[in-house]
Amino acid sequence: MGFWELVVIGVVALLVLGPERLPGAIRSVHKTVRSIKQFGQQMQAELNNDLRTHELHQKLKDAEAKGLLNLTEQEQAALAELKQAAAEVNTPVSTTTKDQKHEPER
Repeated sequence: MGFWELVVIGVVALLVLGPERLPGAIRSVHKTVRSIKQFGQQMQAELNNDLRTHELHQKLKDAEAKGLLNLTEQEQAALAELKQAAAEVNTPVSTTTKDQKHEPER
């Protein structure tokens, strides 16, 4: 959208909404656009994560088909990444809540 198009839209909005309601309408449109952008970014991140998971799963299937012997560097890297992810899932939750002293209730 060009500068003059934005000026025309602004003038029309000013005439239709009036000077009292225009700032609120601008804020509302801004919030809506920002939430749509955030939703798009979240969906893109989720899609990238799903694609990466699918890729790792496929490489794991290829490695298993080879009997985990004579693996390519990509397959070895995928196995290492999966092992690291499994280790992170299996590590216990931080004990910070256990370390905190709890006073008895009165």
